[in-house]
Amino acid sequence: MNGISLLLVSTGVLGLAYVLYGRWLAGKWGVNPDNPTPAHIMEDGVDYVPAKRGVVFGHQFASIAGAGPINGPIIAAMFGWLPVLLWILVGGIFFGAVQDFAALYASVKNNGRTIGHIIELYIGKTGKRLFLVFTWLFSILVVAAFADIVAVTFNGYSADGLPVAANASVAATSILFIFAAVGLGFYLTKRKPGGWLSACVAVVVLAACIAAGLALPLYAGKTFWLYFIFAYIFIASVTPVWVLLQPRDYLNSFLLILMIIAAFLGVLFANPNMNLPAYSGFTVKGMHLFPILFVTVACGAVSGFHSLVASGTASKQISDERDMLPIGFGAMLLECLLAVIALIAVGALAVGGALPSGSPPVVFASAIAGFLSSFGIPYDMIYTLITLAVSAFALTSLDSVARVGRLAFQELFLDSDGESKKPGPALRLLTNRYFATFATLIMGYLLALRGYQDIWPLFGSANQLLAALSLIACAVFLKRTNREGAMLYIPMLAMLAITFTALILGILGMAAKIADGSFRAVTDGLPLVFAVLLLCLGVLVAVSGVRRLGKAAV
Repeated sequence: MNGISLLLVSTGVLGLAYVLYGRWLAGKWGVNPDNPTPAHIMEDGVDYVPAKRGVVFGHQFASIAGAGPINGPIIAAMFGWLPVLLWILVGGIFFGAVQDFAALYASVKNNGRTIGHIIELYIGKTGKRLFLVFTWLFSILVVAAFADIVAVTFNGYSADGLPVAANASVAATSILFIFAAVGLGFYLTKRKPGGWLSACVAVVVLAACIAAGLALPLYAGKTFWLYFIFAYIFIASVTPVWVLLQPRDYLNSFLLILMIIAAFLGVLFANPNMNLPAYSGFTVKGMHLFPILFVTVACGAVSGFHSLVASGTASKQISDERDMLPIGFGAMLLECLLAVIALIAVGALAVGGALPSGSPPVVFASAIAGFLSSFGIPYDMIYTLITLAVSAFALTSLDSVARVGRLAFQELFLDSDGESKKPGPALRLLTNRYFATFATLIMGYLLALRGYQDIWPLFGSANQLLAALSLIACAVFLKRTNREGAMLYIPMLAMLAITFTALILGILGMAAKIADGSFRAVTDGLPLVFAVLLLCLGVLVAVSGVRRLGKAAV
């Protein structure tokens, strides 16, 4: 099998899914452009800020993509390219895109409130509290995994102390992006330029930042960058969305889409072979295809994190209900395409059926740079730009998930109307956005010290379980409001089976370490606590939600 065949078939399937299935869902649920959206009704200049479709799409896509659709398929390719491809397409269309669209739609129809609030309204307060705790713990896992990935791509020195120019340029450019985004945010908000003008300005700013970053690399070690990243996401999660979150994601979306276009063209012209077997077996390296493949591919097919972004930030920026289809459904399909390209990349670099060495971002950047270097473009420059795009994916996800974690922590201590009736000193502290952000990030930092390799399996399981819980919440909402929701039932039940199996196997594996004496309290203890808490919370929320869905169906 060659790369062109995989790419063209996948593109056709995803395009048809948007035109046929996505539009059918919009019609079934009653998307109406005449309905005012929460961004207009509740505009506050901080979280509720109406924005153009392209700006919100850029925010949604840049936030949900992260490093997941690159890391997941490359790691899961050990089972062979065929099962990975099938899950990306089937899971992405009928599980992931449906969940994203449903979560965004449910949130817009409920004043832009989060999935946690929707659970409270349609399932009950206890379910909401449990879900918010689950969301907060999951946000910590995302912060830890993605912060470590970004710090690695920024690290200006190799293991033997030699300077790494590509990483230093990526770091410099990323910092310039942050400052440029603030200026762009003020420009877009105060001057309100048209769509084409704002796009042209963003592209010029993007090009200037890249040129300056390549010319003036910034060398620093991984530890420094971890500190910097956590300081940055603290600021990003408490400032108004129009100052940093919206413009930075809008700016990065051009880089990310250009990366996908470049990778797409690279595959078309290089036509790499898939040097991996179509199927490597059910058990590989002691891991079983079910459930490991599904939780490893993660964001490339379905991701609960997407529902948090859709209901936590994007729903508060939607200006027209018609924007929900491209932003909710379309952004997920574009992420699926990126996952397919990542699968082709690892297949191209594989040797004799064995996965290439190196981290997934390195594998991806190396493959795409190799494809495009055949045009005479310098390999090192392409490698740097692709690495920059990958780090931009992860960094924009960090922007959003820190805010989502902060909102979940605050909402945990608030009444359903968003205000506490008798806010004492302790309650004022717990609902303070600065304290809530600090509580989220300090836990993420402690987990980040382990490295993303140790966090990824737990992140994947929690992520998929969160998708199942979001599907339950959306199914109950649709049923209670007399809308069609049967298309959510099979994905919901399948994700529950996959994730509960994965978490139980993970806990049993850690228990085996305790039995044989290899368990390390410092490095294994916190992940074990997280796994047990996530499993217990997931079971409680799922049981409560399924019961309420059953009652609503009667």
